[in-house]
Amino acid sequence: MKTFTRIEVANTMKDTGLVPLFYHEDAEIVSQVVKACYDGGARLFEFTARGAFAHEVFSELRKFCSEHCPEMILGVGSVTDAAAASLYMQMGAQFIVTPVFREDIAIVCNRRKVLWSPGCGTLTEISKAEELGCEIVKLFPGDIYGPGFVKAIKGPCPWTSIMPTGGVEPTEENITAWFHAGVTCVGMGSKLITKELIKNKDFKLLTANVQNAINIIKSIKG
Repeated sequence: MKTFTRIEVANTMKDTGLVPLFYHEDAEIVSQVVKACYDGGARLFEFTARGAFAHEVFSELRKFCSEHCPEMILGVGSVTDAAAASLYMQMGAQFIVTPVFREDIAIVCNRRKVLWSPGCGTLTEISKAEELGCEIVKLFPGDIYGPGFVKAIKGPCPWTSIMPTGGVEPTEENITAWFHAGVTCVGMGSKLITKELIKNKDFKLLTANVQNAINIIKSIKG
């Protein structure tokens, strides 16, 4: 599988504007979800490592992507400590996403020059993360803070790059509100990869939904 630098990862986040995220204990289902997103134009995917033996699922997913999605930048989310971050980087994770801001994770990721995106909820947390080299901050939970929070942050700190995650919807209205507020990209989970879609294994619909979301983002950016 191709290796990407953290600057390449950050630029891809900025260029495509979308990071789908998903977890399932069945590696086959996760693989089909990633392939559907890839076919829809996504070039980043966050595997949210939330279950027992999630690292084994990720191992299978990485092998699948090496053969079927060679340009996919595969990262791992829901990482809560440096040990887990190190494990997933050793297994080939190209970026690390966390629900909280932790300096120990920043240190191990910076040591390997891997992009890390910490979950932050205050301007102080965001500023501290940037002091430790964070390129793109995760705003979490996004639906609680809303686009207005992003706009307020970008006023005094226009250099800050933000990725809201949690409750972001694949609709023109919602996506437009976020990008007009000044986000760099958005993370989409259950609103994009719905339980019903997974139950029906309607991966063609997922491809279409991803493609539609990316097209909306492109039109907003002009």
